Amino acid sequence: MLILILQTTGLTALIAGLLSLILVIAERYLADYGECKIDINGKRKEVVKGGSSLLATLNEKKIYLASACGGRGSCGFCKCLVLDGGGPLLPTEKPFLTTDEISQNIRLACQVKIKQDIKIQIPEAIFNIRKYKAVVEKIVDFTYDIKELTFRLLEPATIDFKAGQYVQLHTRSYEKIKNPVSRAYSISSNPSQSNLLQLIIRRVPEGICTTWVHDYLKEGEEIEFTGPFGDFYIRETEADMLFIAGGSGKAPIKSMLEWLAENKSQRRMVYFFGARAVQDLYLTEYFHDFEKKLADFNYVPVLSQPLENDKWEGRTGYITQYLTEFVRDCANTEAYLCGSPAMINAMVKGLKECGIKDEKIYYDSF
Repeated sequence: MLILILQTTGLTALIAGLLSLILVIAERYLADYGECKIDINGKRKEVVKGGSSLLATLNEKKIYLASACGGRGSCGFCKCLVLDGGGPLLPTEKPFLTTDEISQNIRLACQVKIKQDIKIQIPEAIFNIRKYKAVVEKIVDFTYDIKELTFRLLEPATIDFKAGQYVQLHTRSYEKIKNPVSRAYSISSNPSQSNLLQLIIRRVPEGICTTWVHDYLKEGEEIEFTGPFGDFYIRETEADMLFIAGGSGKAPIKSMLEWLAENKSQRRMVYFFGARAVQDLYLTEYFHDFEKKLADFNYVPVLSQPLENDKWEGRTGYITQYLTEFVRDCANTEAYLCGSPAMINAMVKGLKECGIKDEKIYYDSF
């Protein structure tokens, strides 16, 4: 009986797999949606060949929506308002959309396939996002798993961005990776250096883009990226500023502090950097130097699991333990966070408990 059940289950799975394969092949080779029109903001109309995703089709027209995952449907960044012609909401979209967004017809552009004329609405600022060509001028190892890349822009020759924003770096094929991908990385350089761009990239085990960066990308090579993207930037107020980051999350904070120092900001600031051990620290003296460049600034590295031979004499444990030591006026403090979702969630909880208002907590999660 058990053997019969297993055989039946296996046969069902095989049939389901074959049907799925047939549907994919049919969709790829037999479905012909002909020419379709994309109405963008009621102002711009594009005639395109149907069949591809809205995200990919817009990219072909040099309209670049944010997409940290490169269109795989796993980041939820490529949201846009679809007024008509987008088809039914897909199960792959629902986890990334709130109830309000769903009611407003917000969709993931990477999941919406163009099968008919479609009307969409996107922020006007997206039309300013461009694709750039650059040459890798310098690669520096900060730690065993973190590198800094410096690009000199070729075409266009300059870029205009806000400190804290990010770009999408496009890979080349290598070894078994035949299809290039795009991944999002925060800009770590000062916006005033408009002809140069720096990224800080941490190796992700088996990560397609980070493996390419760490093992294959060389100085002198030409690369492409699109941007700038993001609403993680400095708010122009007089409030105190609290920066918190971990790992490569140091990138946008570095950009922000360089811009603030250059513009002689008088705001009070403290920057907590969380790491496990001494081997995970980098640019320590560089950030301590901001204590001389800025009117009221403290750089506070905190190690959660220092090794026995680290001989660490600094703060240990978790950043939340030290908030009240440095944050003087919670009601008048803005927090800027960059790191993993787990770190962001823990810190947001701690900041709220400390008295920092939710609307004054800004973060970039990766």
